[in-house]
Formats: sequence, C-alpha cells, structure tokens
Amino acid sequence: MSILSCMDCKTFGIAFLAILVAELADKTQLIGITLSAKSGRPFSVWLGSVAAYMIITLLTVIVGSVLAKYIKPEIIKYTGAVIFIVMGILMLLEKI
Repeated sequence: MSILSCMDCKTFGIAFLAILVAELADKTQLIGITLSAKSGRPFSVWLGSVAAYMIITLLTVIVGSVLAKYIKPEIIKYTGAVIFIVMGILMLLEKI
C-alpha cells in the first residue's frame, strides 16, 4: 500500500494551501532570514526550521485528533476563532 493510496488529496491540498498562505511573511520567516544572514549557513537554518515545523505540526495534529473524539469540530472551530479575535484585540490594545 503506497502513501498516496491512503491519503486524501483534497484534505492534503487544503492543509498545504492554508498553512502556506498563513505562514507567508510572518515572524518565523523574519527569524529565518535573520538567522541565515547572521550565520551564513542557510541549509542549517532550513533544516532546523523544517524539523521544528514537523514537530509542531505533529503535536497539533495529535491534539486535534484527540479533541475531535470528545468535542464537536464546530465547537473547536468557533473556540479557535474566538481565541484568535481576543488575541487580536489584546494586541491592538498593546496588552500582549
């Protein structure tokens, strides 16, 4: 059984595009640029970044899978939206 036969291509595409767009030009990209310029070792920075993203993504997928067993996906979605909005407001008010 190949990996492609057990993968949902639509879900893969949505996850890929959502994360690609969300991560463009954020603070982690600026850190990567700075570390590459400062260290002169872009491959090491790339490898460290990829490893970190892999671990963070693995953790989020595991947490999401566990939460989905106990909480309806709609509740997770709306809770995430509320947290995102509250954080945005707090950032605007310079509280965080």
